[in-house]
Amino acid sequence: MPAEPYLLESTLEPLATFRFALDLGKSRSWSGIFTECKLPDVEWDVQQLKEGGQNTYVHQLLGQRKPAQVTLKYGLTKRRELLDWYAEVMAEDFKSVAQTVTVSLLDSIGKPVLLWNLHNAYPVKVTWPEFKAGDNAVAILSLTLACSRVEFDQNP
Repeated sequence: MPAEPYLLESTLEPLATFRFALDLGKSRSWSGIFTECKLPDVEWDVQQLKEGGQNTYVHQLLGQRKPAQVTLKYGLTKRRELLDWYAEVMAEDFKSVAQTVTVSLLDSIGKPVLLWNLHNAYPVKVTWPEFKAGDNAVAILSLTLACSRVEFDQNP
């Protein structure tokens, strides 16, 4: 029996990208709220193998997965958790740097809708905002994380 139309509307409606939250797992609250998030593309190397006598196609064999990086942008705040994490990398204190972090897509009321778990993630790049005394703008910081594996969870 098909679903009622009013039930389909809420499940087929595209999700708005209001904001993203990052949880480092060190505290009970989010480590940062982001306005932009570029999640990694999932892409695999493909090895092409030509077989003698088969001129109509080429075998395409799955190779290694390409590395993943996530870029997050947010307004600089007084909260230091993310900056301290980056400072550990800069100080070459690699013992506890790589960790599993969670990126959450939040809806308009701040409730997590989708989650991405980034395993063995660590910061590899920070782009600082440009500070100008005459501007009346929010200082936007860009943080890039490398990770070994991304798991998608649609049941937060």
